[in-house]
Amino acid sequence: MTLWQLMWRDLKSILSDKDLVLTIFGAVLFYSVLYPLPYLHQVPTEQNIVVVDHDHSSLSRRVIRHADASAKIRVQAVLPSVDEAKLWITSGEAHGLLVIPEGFRRNLLLGKGATLSYGGDASYFLIYSAVVEGLVSAGMDASKQIQMVGLLARGQTAAQVEKSLDSITINSVPAFNPSLGYTPYVVPGLFLLILHQTMLIGICILGASQWRSAGYWQSVSPLLLVSARVLTFSSIYAVLAAFYLGYCFYFYDVSVLATISEVSVFMLPFILATAALGTAVSSLFVRRDLPTQFFLLISMPILFVAGFVWPLALIPEPLVLLSQIIPAVPAISGMLNLNQMGSGWLAVLPQWLQLWVMFVVFSGLSLVGIKYRQQQSLANRH
Repeated sequence: MTLWQLMWRDLKSILSDKDLVLTIFGAVLFYSVLYPLPYLHQVPTEQNIVVVDHDHSSLSRRVIRHADASAKIRVQAVLPSVDEAKLWITSGEAHGLLVIPEGFRRNLLLGKGATLSYGGDASYFLIYSAVVEGLVSAGMDASKQIQMVGLLARGQTAAQVEKSLDSITINSVPAFNPSLGYTPYVVPGLFLLILHQTMLIGICILGASQWRSAGYWQSVSPLLLVSARVLTFSSIYAVLAAFYLGYCFYFYDVSVLATISEVSVFMLPFILATAALGTAVSSLFVRRDLPTQFFLLISMPILFVAGFVWPLALIPEPLVLLSQIIPAVPAISGMLNLNQMGSGWLAVLPQWLQLWVMFVVFSGLSLVGIKYRQQQSLANRH
């Protein structure tokens, strides 16, 4: 049996198995919609807050008006106590609160300073940051108005006051995530992890199905079988990767800074290494249900040690070092640097070489595992 014939047999085995079709094609398509869909609006705006005004002055009312005018927040109600404001937040009617202390206007006019208290539901980081940003902006606007009144009272002209208040201007330019949204932040790395995990599950399900029964896999050399399996799954996932990194990235407005050739060259060892790892690990399974359970169980740890949703400095170093044997980890790190941050090829060369080393090592382990399964099958027949 030639390599192409063996690849065709593997492809037929995949397409004739509904579980494999659902795992490989269905999951990739399903997750391409499931994860980004709730975050298509990118940046939360008009978040509901409540205000507790203990001052009841013209200045406190100005602060409330400024807060309500912010694009980030909307003032739902002015309440008499903090306890009542907490009830609004607990029930979900509001996501934050602003507390204006008693004597707020008087202290500012006397130059003593005053403290505005912000609070909110930090369960959703994007919502919490929007609330805090809107309240800080409103507080700064009110502070500027008070400074203006004070400077004018000291005899400065309007031009001098304007120059003094605008002496420092902050020009904030977000890098790598211009919209400051969730989708460009997490989707690029998550899509690579989905490709990695679904490929491993698919290869292991196919292997676990075959080891239990006689078939074409027994009559060929381990090298030929490993080569055919790796090439078959790599061909399938090259198309799926093009769908994720091409169409989906542009559809969801994810920043793409690398060229098609750079992405293709970097993805090649990642796909091959993952296919080789799946072929090696598949020799450990004889039940079709176990691969899905196992790889779904380790998906969350891989997500964190990949370093794009949680700082690696906060993860125990032994876990970070151990994670380097997983193809998804250097692949996600390298691809984010190359495609989302615009790093040069030299910056991702270590990860690229690491993936090639993984491919060689896992291919060797695959030969050992397949040979063991063939020998075990032969012994069972005798």
